[in-house]
Amino acid sequence: MRHIRFAAVALLVAGCAKTERAEKSATPAVPDARKLLIILQADTDRHEGMARALHALLYAKELKTAGHAVTLVFDGAGTGWAKLMREPKNHLHGKYKELMGLGVVEVICDFCAGAFKVRDDLKQAPGVKLDGEVEGHPSLTKWVAQGYQVIVL
Repeated sequence: MRHIRFAAVALLVAGCAKTERAEKSATPAVPDARKLLIILQADTDRHEGMARALHALLYAKELKTAGHAVTLVFDGAGTGWAKLMREPKNHLHGKYKELMGLGVVEVICDFCAGAFKVRDDLKQAPGVKLDGEVEGHPSLTKWVAQGYQVIVL
């Protein structure tokens, strides 16, 4: 009787270990790191634009912390967010700073920063680089050629 109990316990333990190994192997492997270019074009004057700006930050953080290369482009009316997110009083400032601390690359359209009247403020901010490779705008072809997938918000 003692041998039967011992055998039953041994089978139970072996079965649990086998199930645990099967569950671990069934967990999908982390896919190869991808390159993502998130373009924020939302304006700063509406609630809808705030939602897109917030989601640009959330998506960038999630993708970056998962090991992907992430570049955040402030383009069009979105260049206003490049200015506002640098202001400590703005409620997206903390999330923005966290992204920069994670190493998310930032690109700001030079032409659009001028068109939306934030260029002078941005030029005075430390570390700002305005990009205008293609008629004053960042080159989309450059990023796509490097294998980046484009997300526009």
